[in-house]
Amino acid sequence: MFNGTDKRYNQYSAYLKNKFGVKVYKITLDAGFSCPNRDGTISRGGCIFCDEGGSFSQAHSNLLSIEEQIQEGIKTLRTRFKAQKFMSYFQAYSNTYKPVKELEKIYASALCSDEIVGISIGTRPDCIDDDKLNLIAGFKEDYYTWIEYGLQSIHDKTLKKINRGHDFDCFLRAYDKTKEKGINVCVHVIFGLWETHDEIMQTAKKLAELGVDGVKIHMLCALENTKLAELYSRNEIDFMSEDEYVQTVCDFLEYLPAHTTIHRLAGNGLKKNLIAPRWLGAKLDCLNKIDRELMKRNSYQGIKNIVYK
Repeated sequence: MFNGTDKRYNQYSAYLKNKFGVKVYKITLDAGFSCPNRDGTISRGGCIFCDEGGSFSQAHSNLLSIEEQIQEGIKTLRTRFKAQKFMSYFQAYSNTYKPVKELEKIYASALCSDEIVGISIGTRPDCIDDDKLNLIAGFKEDYYTWIEYGLQSIHDKTLKKINRGHDFDCFLRAYDKTKEKGINVCVHVIFGLWETHDEIMQTAKKLAELGVDGVKIHMLCALENTKLAELYSRNEIDFMSEDEYVQTVCDFLEYLPAHTTIHRLAGNGLKKNLIAPRWLGAKLDCLNKIDRELMKRNSYQGIKNIVYK
């Protein structure tokens, strides 16, 4: 249904293959960034779900240079997935949390191969400004360029509960500025943040209203050495069941515009660090269940979308 596939949602990998004519894979990079929510600049302790890897799930280490990580990533992804083109993806922590002059050198080092066709930069909405956006926008002419913002929820009460360190208005300001520069935006959201189903759908409807370019959906999970793991060990929290998650993902997709690319529907982090929910470790099973549920409903991404902007 989307990009010549039988998927009932706009799968990002299929979108990239359709756009570039070959398999395109992200090379996840660790450039040694930190985060203002962990170093005490805006709060202490970081988000309750964030581990010491800063959401970095790959085997690379920042002991390697960016250029070395790129070459290793190309070699691995070409062998394992038959990828032919690549995007440099700055994933770990907040990848705009340095002065512009330093960022310019870091980003340029990730474009060291002719096989790189794009760049994607994961960050927080409170770690961006006009100078940084101008720098990133400068890549648009030659590279497919994205910024990925960790939003998690549109509800300020939820952001406060997870110690996010910014509110929804902060995201909206960053989003508007980024779109003014013509940069593609992927928004990260998390399910299982002790919100009602209606509150989660309010996030879906708001992202649909904004017309976001991409969405990445995560399931809240407890990883070792996180505040969330401590809460779980004291039986103070619980997590969504797999069935509830599958149903919620499908409901969420139905509100998103068809043009919004779906970068992720389920993730498992590093299995060795995953404490709960254990079902999250079987990512492919979860993705298959989402596919089957959409087929069962005879539904697809955008079927309920009535707001365009």
